[in-house]
This record gives sequence, structure tokens and C-alpha cells, in this order.
Amino acid sequence: MTAKPFIVALVGNPNAGKSTLFNALSGLRQHVGNYPGVTVELKKGSTTIGGRPVELIDLPGTYSLAARSPDEMVAVDLLLGRCPEEPRPDVILAIVDASNLERHLYLTTQLMELGTPVVLAVNMVDVAKKQGIAVDVEKLSQSAGLPVVAIQANTGAGLDKLKAALAEAAGQKSPTLAVLPPVIHTEADALHQTYNGDLPPFLARRLLLDVGGYAEKWLTEKHGPSLKATLDSARQRLIDAGHPIPAAEAKARYGWIRQVAATAVTKPSVRAVTATDKLDKVLTHKVWGTLIFLAVMFFVFQAIFVAADVPMGWIDDATGWVAGGVESAMSAGPLRSLLADGVVKGVGGVIKFLPQILFLFGFIAVLEDCGYMARAAFLMDKVMSRCGLNGKSFIPLLSSVACAIPGIMATRVIENRRDRFATILVAPLMSCSARLPVYSLLIAAFLTKDRPFWLPGLMLFAMYLIGFVVAPLVALLLKRTLLRGDTPVFVMELPQYKRPSLRLIVRRMIEAGWAFVRRAGTIILASMVLIWALLYFPHTDAAGQKYEDRIAEVSEQAEKAAVEEEKEKLEQQANEIRGEWKRNSLLGQAGLAMEPAFRPLGWDWQIGVAVLASFPAREVIVGTLSILYDEGDADDEKQERLQNKIASRWADDPVRSKYGVPVALSVMVFFALCCQCASTLAVIRRETRSWWWPAFTFVYMTALAYVAALVVFQVGRVIVDALG
Repeated sequence: MTAKPFIVALVGNPNAGKSTLFNALSGLRQHVGNYPGVTVELKKGSTTIGGRPVELIDLPGTYSLAARSPDEMVAVDLLLGRCPEEPRPDVILAIVDASNLERHLYLTTQLMELGTPVVLAVNMVDVAKKQGIAVDVEKLSQSAGLPVVAIQANTGAGLDKLKAALAEAAGQKSPTLAVLPPVIHTEADALHQTYNGDLPPFLARRLLLDVGGYAEKWLTEKHGPSLKATLDSARQRLIDAGHPIPAAEAKARYGWIRQVAATAVTKPSVRAVTATDKLDKVLTHKVWGTLIFLAVMFFVFQAIFVAADVPMGWIDDATGWVAGGVESAMSAGPLRSLLADGVVKGVGGVIKFLPQILFLFGFIAVLEDCGYMARAAFLMDKVMSRCGLNGKSFIPLLSSVACAIPGIMATRVIENRRDRFATILVAPLMSCSARLPVYSLLIAAFLTKDRPFWLPGLMLFAMYLIGFVVAPLVALLLKRTLLRGDTPVFVMELPQYKRPSLRLIVRRMIEAGWAFVRRAGTIILASMVLIWALLYFPHTDAAGQKYEDRIAEVSEQAEKAAVEEEKEKLEQQANEIRGEWKRNSLLGQAGLAMEPAFRPLGWDWQIGVAVLASFPAREVIVGTLSILYDEGDADDEKQERLQNKIASRWADDPVRSKYGVPVALSVMVFFALCCQCASTLAVIRRETRSWWWPAFTFVYMTALAYVAALVVFQVGRVIVDALG
């Protein structure tokens, strides 16, 4: 008979080494657990101790059990056994940093009030030793009244003793710690009796102590002003008794912690100056730290594009090879076109960005694990706070310059729900690599010939600058309307610098890559199939002849042509048939019908169709324009011809002949601000657990892009008229 598994919940402050310990205990036997109605994800793993199965739950890092949002409340509810999806843990494993023991024990005192056995893992004893700090775990265990084990999670030292302590604690009863003044317990007991159906004793204490916390907001909505009045009276009685809230809690807990640590912790009389202290004098400096940070980010940004370029090319080649194999193995028809153009090229369009995802998350993992990312957030906190966010929002926004998807996924480090959502909603405004093709095409077509040599580079920089300027402004507007709330105090402990773990870095890269393929790949694939269908049907001309047959006939004649000029003429004829096909397609007809809406932007139906086709994925516009302008597939050799063809066609147009540059700028600004990426919307849905937020993102970004493109063209037209 298989022994019943016992459940261990890992809890600790950020940077205490909790995730490293979880990985060391669970190995590869882990997955992510999701909970209805919240965005938090809890990692779950499994291991065996003495032949008995153990389920591990890695709760998000926190400094306290004072929940301020539904997401933070999940951890408290799980520890209390109030989550329907999970039974109450049998043991709580509290992880603390030996070099910051007293500060980390604050959370431990709260855990000891839950009535569940607690095992204390004192991690990073090697770091503490270098600072001259010694922790006597036996004395600490005696004075605190709970099992204590010294460990080094990154090396695995002490894990066997820790497992034995967990097995021994499972199933045992644990006395509830009482460090708060008796009058606080008296007032909390009264609240418990009044609202017994909603408040177990621990939550009653949290309701009393956490002014403006989640428990107070939740119960006030349920019970109305009477609860607020009851709370105010109870807190006033505590003030009259000399125990003002919330200061009374901190005073009582730290008083108990000092007594416990007095005999167990030995510190040098003069704090040793560590390598971390010396580095932080430079890396957190207002001037030098900012310059170094910009240099590091520039290196990361450049390295992502340089390092990912070759594997992205391999994926492109592989996609083309597979698509070519499908086309050569099947006869012309809807099925071949669906498989080659819709499925193979659709999947390839997603997988192409996988190297960037892997490299980006690899760099982020290195910077986080070595301790530098906390310094970067500290440096940028003042800048971000001016738009209602804080330092933790900066890194996801910077990540979005490569791709919005990993940037949005990186917002999980932001504890405050409003700040996290605001960051998610503005991340797609940052110009990602998928916008580069349209920027490069139009800049080369209209801003290179007979122009100053520095103008193309300046224009490309300006396109990226749009996101850096608009995103904070939109975030500020969101924080004052839909996501109204004060900018939370930015609290982040600066960990010691350490050597990154290669195993952790590789694991994060694999997790990020797999999540990207699994969550975004299906959505973009479905979108590409839809666009294929809209561009494919109807596939017969007015005479009832199939376009594919006409193209195949002309292409066959081109292959047999002996004269090069005749061959080029036939190839051009084939491209004109493709253009006719796309103009008569469902998407082409929609473009013609919507041309009045495009006209104020200076666009014709061809530009409108290309923009419509690019909504699932921005990269589609170059290929669509190439087909609409009768240049076939837009490979590198045809890029210059396509640029010339666009410039030539626009020169023949009564509007674009005079206003070519304003139209080009209008299109580029539209792409800079519009959310034309189905996979990004899918990830927003995944991270917010609601279709409302991706729908809102799509609508507000499309409206913003339309208005901005309209202003750019109309102002540009006025300037051209004035100059000319």
C-alpha cells in the first residue's frame, strides 16, 4: 500500500533562496498550479522522504502575511486550508537568510501563529560566515521552539537533515505562538465571534492589524459600514491601552525576535565591509550606477539581436524547406496552400522568435540570480514612480523592446495587482523586433534617396522613442482611471552578489521557451490559417478559371523561356495574377469597402488590406504588400524592387505623389502604437485571466494608433503644402 503523501508549503522573503531550495528538493518533478480568479501561479513539485511521497508548494516570496490584494490572499488562504483546490499543508517550511536573520524571522513569527508545524531552514550560512555572522541552530531551535536546520540550497548542503526534520514534523501538533499583547488577542477574539463564518482566529487578527488590507476591504464590501465602525472602535481601544496599530505588531514581533536571537546569533562588533558593499557604492550610485545600468542593458539588447540572428535564420530556412517540401509533394489546391502557407509558415512565424525568448530570459535569469536586477529596479524606481508605477515595472518594459510576450510574462515579479496590470497593458506599446520590417521598408523607400545620411537612423530611433514616451503616459492615465490607486512603496531587499546557477538559468530558459510555444503558438497558428483563408478565397477569376492553374501555366512557360527578358516578363505576369487574386479575395474586398476609413490617413485600399492582414502578426505586412504590388514573396533579393515599386506606385497616385513621406510616417506611427499581434493578446489573456483586458488593449491601442496616424498625415500634409 502506497503511503499517503504529506504536503509541505515553502514560504520566505524574496531573495531568501526559496526557489533554489524548491528546485533542489523537487528536481524536474514540478509544474505550475493556477487558481481561479487570480493571476498568481504557485509552483508545485514532488519528492520522497524516507520512502514517503511529499508534495511541495512554492508560494510567492513575501515579507509578511498582511495581504493587500486577492493574489496575496491566495497564500494566506492556502496556508489556512481555505483553498478548495488544495488541502491544508501538513508542514510549513520557512526559509530565512542567515545574514539577515532577524528581519526574515518577522514572517516566521506570523507563520508560527497558524497552528501548523513549522520547520525553519537557515539558508546561505556561507554568506553569513563571510560577514563574520555565526548562527547556533541548536540554541535557535531551543529559544524559538521549532526545528531549525542550517542549509546551503545552491550546493545541497544540509538537505538530508532538512528532509528528516520535515518528516518528523509531519503529523505533529504545533502550539500557536502568541507574541502579541493580550489585549490584541482579546479584540481579535471578539471579531472572530462576531464574524465567525468569515474569520478564523488568524484572519481576525489580520483584520485588526492590517489597516486598509485585503481582509478589511473584502469584509467591508460584504458587511457594509458596520464592520468599519466596529474596527475603528477596536483600534481606538488599543490606542487607549498603549498599543497603536500597526506599530504594536512590529514592536511585539521584533521584541520576541531579539530575545530569540540574543543567545543564538553572534555578530562582529564592527560590521565587515563585503564585496557587495564595495560594488553597491558604484552600482547604486545616482550617476555611475545609472550609466553602468544603461551600458548593461545596451549589451543585453544588442546581444539578444546578434546572438538570436543565426538561429532565427535557421528556423526561417527550415520553415521554407518544409513549406517547399509540402508544395512539391502535393498538387495545387486549397489543402496544399493551407498546409504550406497557413500551417507551416504560420507555426514558423511563431517559432522564429523562440531564440530571442530563450536568450532574453537567459540574460534576465543571470542578472536576477547574481543579484544585479534588484539594483536596476532600485535605480529606476524614481523615474517609474512619476507615472504611477515603481522600479519593478521597468525591466518588463525594457524586455518588450525585443518582444512584448516575454516582457508581459516578466511582470510576474510585480506584487501589486494594479501596477502589474498597468505594466501589462502598456508593454505592447514598446516597439518590438516584429515592427522592424515595416520601419526598414518604408524608411528605405522614402527617406534615403536625396536625403541626409543621418536621417534614416534618426527616424528609426524616433520610432522606438515613441514607445518609450507614450507607454509611461498611458500608464499614468490608467493609474488615474481604470487602475486607480496610490503608487505602492517600493520595498526590495538588495541581496548579496553571487555566482549565477547554470542549472537555474537553463531551467528558466526552457520554461520560458515552452510556455511561449504552448501558450502563443496555437493562437497565432489559428490566426494565420484565418488570414490564409481570407486571402485564398475565392480562388477563381470571373471566367471561373482557378488562379493557381493560371499561375502554374505562366510559371511553367517562364521555366521553358530561353530568353532572359521573356522569362522576367512571364514571372512578372505570374506576380500580376497573384496580385489580382489577392485583390479579389475576401480580405481584398474588405479593404476596398473600408477605403473611406483609410483615406483620412492617406492610405489606399492596398495599404489598408496590408494593415488588416497584419493584425494577427505585424510581419505579415511586408509579404502582403509584396503580393499586392505584384512582387511575389518578399525575400531579400526583392526588397529593393519592392521599395522601388511602392515608391513608383505612390508617385502615380494623386495623393501619395505629393504626400509620400507623410503617408509613410502615418503607416509607421500606426504600427508603432497598434497592437497587431494575436500572440501578445493571448498572453495578456493568460496573465490577467480575463478576455476583458486583451480586448481593452486591442481597442485602446488601435484607436490611439488611428488618431496618431491621422494627426501625423494631416499635419505632414499641411507642412508639405506650406513648403511647396
